[in-house]
Amino acid sequence: MTVNELTAAMELEIFALPAPENSITGAYCGDLLSWVMGRAEPGNAWFTIMSNQNVAAVAVMADLSCVILTEGVRPDPQLMEKAEAEGINLLGTALSTYEASVRLAATLGP
Repeated sequence: MTVNELTAAMELEIFALPAPENSITGAYCGDLLSWVMGRAEPGNAWFTIMSNQNVAAVAVMADLSCVILTEGVRPDPQLMEKAEAEGINLLGTALSTYEASVRLAATLGP
C-alpha cells in the first residue's frame, strides 16, 4: 500500500505529501525519538504525538514511509518546513495512537 492510498483509506489530514508513492511495509508507534530511530524498520509508517522538527530528522535516518501525528496533534511550522525539504510525508489524525495503528493493521491486512 502506498502513502497516498493509506491517506485516502484512513481519511488522514495532509500536512506534507512530497512522496505519495512511498510503500508502507508496516508501522511503528512511539514518542521517544532515539527509541524510534533504533527500532523502526525502513518503510514503516510512524505514529507519534511528537511534533517538532526533530521528527523529520528521525524519519529520514530511519527511512520511514511517513509520519502520522495522532491525537489531533498539529505539527510545528518548522516540522512542516523540514518535512517538505527532506521528502517526508507528514499526515495527521484525531484518532489515538492505538486506534490509528489498529486501523492501519486492518487496512494493510495479513
